[in-house]
Amino acid sequence: MFSKNLLQFAALVSLIFPLFAWGTVYYSKDEALELAFGKDAQIETVPVFISEEQAAAIEKFAQVKLDSNLFSFFEGKKQGQVVGYAAIESHTVRTQPETMLIVLSPTGELVRTEILAFHEPPEYQPPARWFERLYRRPIADLRLNQGVDGITGATLSSRASLDSIRKTLAIYQIALREGAQ
Repeated sequence: MFSKNLLQFAALVSLIFPLFAWGTVYYSKDEALELAFGKDAQIETVPVFISEEQAAAIEKFAQVKLDSNLFSFFEGKKQGQVVGYAAIESHTVRTQPETMLIVLSPTGELVRTEILAFHEPPEYQPPARWFERLYRRPIADLRLNQGVDGITGATLSSRASLDSIRKTLAIYQIALREGAQ
């Protein structure tokens, strides 16, 4: 009787465990920053302290709620020239986290995105070619069904990714670029 129950338990665990075994980490922070700026770049962390006034403007512009009034960009330089900015953004898709690298040009245009870690089922992950269609587009065009096609079976992950991209672009424009002037 005991061995039969143990066998049934083992069978149940073997069926259930794969349901919780999703999750892939593709790149570390250092690898991500190398993707963003190359091996020979000098990288500096740029903390952005967002005022209440800026937070309201960012939320209105990006149409997302800010989680914090502190944000960090990574500024990449080569030979003293800024080559771009990057942010590492984590958010919950359905019930599990996704971490993205969002890379902006020196003028604040979206030029690259990479999924650094994705813990939802793999079929919910937006493909790289979907992200490529977002590059260099204005923030107003980065909303599902309002300039960006959805992905069948990955609506929540594509919406979460777009929210992070819009938030990063808005913070760059309102708090980093305009805040520095």
